[in-house]
Amino acid sequence: MDAVVIPILVAAIVVVFLVAATVRIVPQARRYNIERFGRYRRTLQPGLNFVLPVADRVNTKLDVREQVYSSEPKPVITEDNLVVNIDTVLYYQITDPRAAAYEVADYLQAIDQLTVTTLRNVIGSMDLEGTLTSREEINARLRAVLDDATGKWGIRVNRVEIKAIDPPNTIKEAMEKQMRAERDKRAAILHAEGERQAKILTAEGTKQKDILEAQGTQQAMILRADGEAKAVELVFQSVHRNNADAKVLAYKYLETLPDLAKSDNNTFWVIPGELTEAVRAVTSAFGDRSAMGLPPEATAQREEGPAEAGAAGTPELDADPTLALDAAAAANEVAKQAAAAVSDAKAEAEAVGEAQLPGRGRASGASDD
Repeated sequence: MDAVVIPILVAAIVVVFLVAATVRIVPQARRYNIERFGRYRRTLQPGLNFVLPVADRVNTKLDVREQVYSSEPKPVITEDNLVVNIDTVLYYQITDPRAAAYEVADYLQAIDQLTVTTLRNVIGSMDLEGTLTSREEINARLRAVLDDATGKWGIRVNRVEIKAIDPPNTIKEAMEKQMRAERDKRAAILHAEGERQAKILTAEGTKQKDILEAQGTQQAMILRADGEAKAVELVFQSVHRNNADAKVLAYKYLETLPDLAKSDNNTFWVIPGELTEAVRAVTSAFGDRSAMGLPPEATAQREEGPAEAGAAGTPELDADPTLALDAAAAANEVAKQAAAAVSDAKAEAEAVGEAQLPGRGRASGASDD
C-alpha cells in the first residue's frame, strides 16, 4: 500500500511543479521577457501565458507605465564661468521591452549621464541670466536630444523639467542686492511719476482757474463799459435833446470839482486850469441874467417907464444900481463856493495823504516848526 501511495504522491508533486512552471500570469502594464536556453524568445503580454518548463525562463520584468526619474544636482559651468547646480526631473516610458532589456545595460544611468552632458552643452552657451530666464528653451533642447538618443533603447522621453538652478551663495547675495536696488529704483520712479502728475494736475487746475477768473473779469469789464457807454450816451442824448448851453455845462463842471478828491488813493490834488473859465462862464451867465433876464418888478418898471415918459414927453434913462449889485453878488458867491470846494477837497486830500504816509506828516510838521 505504501509502495503504491508514494509514487502517486511523487507524480502529483511533479505534475503540480510542471503546471506551475508552465503557467505565467502577467499583471496589467507589465511586460516579461522570456529566454529559452539563454536566448530571447518573446515578451509576455498581460494575462495568462504558457511557457515551456525548464527551457523557458523570465529574464526581465518591466513596467511600461510612465515613470518619473529625479536626478541629483549636477554642477554645470555657464558661459560667464559661473558654476551652478542644476536638478532635473525626467518623465519617460518604455515602449519596447526587448530593447530596454538588451540594447542598454542600465537605461536609467544612461539617461542620467546623457542628461548631464546635454545640460553642460546647452548651459555652456548661456550666461547666468539667460540660464535663469530660459528654462523653456533648455527643456525643449534637452527633450529633443534625449528623445533622439533613447529611441533605440525602447524608451520615449515625454518631458524634461529643470527642478532647480542653484547659483553660488555670493551670486545669490549679489542677485538679491540687484533685485532690491531695482525695486527701490521702480519705487522711486513711481513716486516721482506720482509727484509729476500731481504737479501737472495742480498747474492745470491753477491755469484753468486763472483763465476763468480772467474771463470773468473781462466779461465784467465789458459789461461795466457797456453800461457806462450807455449811460454816457443817454446823458449826451438828454443834453442835446434839452439843448443845454455852455452856461449849464460850466455850472455842472463846478459841481463836480469836490468829487475829484474823494478817492482814498489820492495823495495830491490838482486844480484844473479850466476852473477860471468855468467861473467866468457862470459869472457871465449871472451877468446876462441881470442885464437881460430882469426881475418881474424891474421889468414892469421898465415897461411902465417908457409909457410914462412918453406921456410926459421926456424919457428917463436912470441906471438901476440893483442890477449891478445882483451880478456882482452872484459872481462873488460863485467864486466863494468854488474856493470853498477847492479848499475842502485839498484839506481832505492832505488828510488822506497824512493817514497813508505818517512819516511824511511828521516830517512836514517838524519842518513847519
